[in-house]
Amino acid sequence: MIDRIFKSISLLFHPLFIPVFGVAIYFWKTPRYILPKEIIMAKLISLVILTIILPILLYFLLKTLGKVKTINLESTNERLIPLALNCVVTLIIIKRIITASEFIELYYFFLGILVSSLTCLILAIVKFKASIHMIAISGLFMFIIDLSIHFAINLNNIIAFNCIIMGAVASSRLHLKAHTPRELIMGFFVGLIPQLILVNYWL
Repeated sequence: MIDRIFKSISLLFHPLFIPVFGVAIYFWKTPRYILPKEIIMAKLISLVILTIILPILLYFLLKTLGKVKTINLESTNERLIPLALNCVVTLIIIKRIITASEFIELYYFFLGILVSSLTCLILAIVKFKASIHMIAISGLFMFIIDLSIHFAINLNNIIAFNCIIMGAVASSRLHLKAHTPRELIMGFFVGLIPQLILVNYWL
């Protein structure tokens, strides 16, 4: 029963979903832009295709080719190609979907994701398996705090919920023996620090 709960947490808050969560929170809470719903939906659909559907299709392709075994990318060697592809997809997003001229906050959010992905890729090359789950959730956590400060809006409930989710995700990864505490801590900082540094360019 406990295993099923922790597996559900890991799946529900899988790193593939986090960028879309961040964009959805941005459009939901940001007072700056009053956009037609059609434009918002078009952006969200584009991001769902690029950050969720495309990576899943690429995973099945890589699995067919024998490059990966599971979607959790359990070894550092399995991570190399997916992380490199994720960096390419993120570059496409910041060049074509979320540009600095349209949504500067989201632009730097995805730029932070790109930096975190590159850092995780470098760590995988040197055989260190940082937690991608923690990278994603801690990056979102810092981005929400940045939005709260930037727009002077109360996002305390979302921030508190994010803290609970971070704890639940970390516990699930430990319980499932997917990561060591060291890998979780490294993942936390790899996700959080780029968002903390890049906020200086738009705060």
